[in-house]
Amino acid sequence: MAKLDFGGTVENVVTRDEFPVEKAREVLAKETIAIIGYGVQGPGQSMNLRDNGFNVIVGQRKPSKSWDKAVNDGWVPGETLFEIEEACEKATIIQYLLSDAAQIALWPTIKKHLTPGKALYFSHGFAVTYKERTGIIPPKDVDVILVAPKGSGTSLRRLFVAGRGLNSSYAIFQDATGNAFDRVVALGIGVGSGYLFETTFKREVFSDLTGERGTLMGAIQGLFAAQYDLLRSRGHSPSEAFNETVEEATQSLYPLVAENGMDWMYANCSTTAQRGALDWWKKFRDATRPVFEELYDSVATGNEAQLSIDSNSKEDYREKLEAELEELRESEMWRAGRTVRSLRPENA
Repeated sequence: MAKLDFGGTVENVVTRDEFPVEKAREVLAKETIAIIGYGVQGPGQSMNLRDNGFNVIVGQRKPSKSWDKAVNDGWVPGETLFEIEEACEKATIIQYLLSDAAQIALWPTIKKHLTPGKALYFSHGFAVTYKERTGIIPPKDVDVILVAPKGSGTSLRRLFVAGRGLNSSYAIFQDATGNAFDRVVALGIGVGSGYLFETTFKREVFSDLTGERGTLMGAIQGLFAAQYDLLRSRGHSPSEAFNETVEEATQSLYPLVAENGMDWMYANCSTTAQRGALDWWKKFRDATRPVFEELYDSVATGNEAQLSIDSNSKEDYREKLEAELEELRESEMWRAGRTVRSLRPENA
């Protein structure tokens, strides 16, 4: 295990150099890995494991669209694709990759197949951290581990195919066998992680829920909408407002930040842009910090978890979700976005 020093804060990390995929295959040579759920993370993680040479099967409800998708992705019914209970019975490692609400509903079925020595794997700390709310309390005689890729399953797969990796966190909640560390790191390498950094189930879910509601999705949509609406109210056209708010950010500047860092981008933009960005970023930080404080406290108290459980468990959840997404999709800003994207050179 390597150590990274971030200006006095030292983190434990595992890289592919010190734990190559060949070593990961050796660690898991006698294991059967069952991917339960074929939605957001299931396809990417399972196909990466398969392509890396691990013994992996998929468990999915039949009939379902996800079952059909798994077949289209090359999983063979009766050989590498099974209904959920049969896959759990065959597995020594159960990767529980259903949605949080679906994990709660299916838990009694999964639990009865968690015989001593098996491993229960999550990619989100939600179920175990909020166990009083979810009812998901793993048996004491199984390993309980986590690998959380820092991105969608689609991105995990895309970067893997391109020969790259998506960074992931890893955590051990319960080491019943004494092999939990080797198991979790081998799985993290197997699913295509660039490097693995250590966390806990609680820290993972606290940071993840804050990030999703914050700079990854919620806050960025709020900032986009505020600037776009302001520009439109001051007489700017939809094209100008969208390009200055979203298109330039996502197509030009954010990729540069990803490649080289914000300091590099500041150093390589116009002096006018430099001056303005340096003058205003702290004002935005100070203005939004109270909102982030409120958000983190809501996560830490379990309020966000309960809201999610209550909402996602309702029978009309999908219909209400679609209505909210329709409102977002048909807002002027994102209608302008569809038009602007269609005019990009590669789409013209």
